[in-house]
Amino acid sequence: MDRERATIGVMVRIYCAGHHGAVEGELCAECAELLQYAEVRLAKCPFGPDKGPCSKCEVHCYKPEMRQRVQEVMRYAGPRMLTRHPVMGLRHLVKGFKGNAKPPSGK
Repeated sequence: MDRERATIGVMVRIYCAGHHGAVEGELCAECAELLQYAEVRLAKCPFGPDKGPCSKCEVHCYKPEMRQRVQEVMRYAGPRMLTRHPVMGLRHLVKGFKGNAKPPSGK
């Protein structure tokens, strides 16, 4: 989960710098809100450390508006991850091929 939080953090920062002119490493209020929302959703994920990519999940815990915003961030930042954070970018890409997450039994 720490890796997931780090990845979304980097992606939001890349997006914010490219779209809102934020200094790399800082966030505008809109992007800070999105990152905070994503971190809360990750913390509450019923799959825990066994989670797959959110885009392939059977349980969509993001509000539709926030899900659309995260998709926009990932479309922009994903390709740029490979040059700015190659190891993190490759891990994210490989994890994208992972199958759907299944809820833990009893939940």
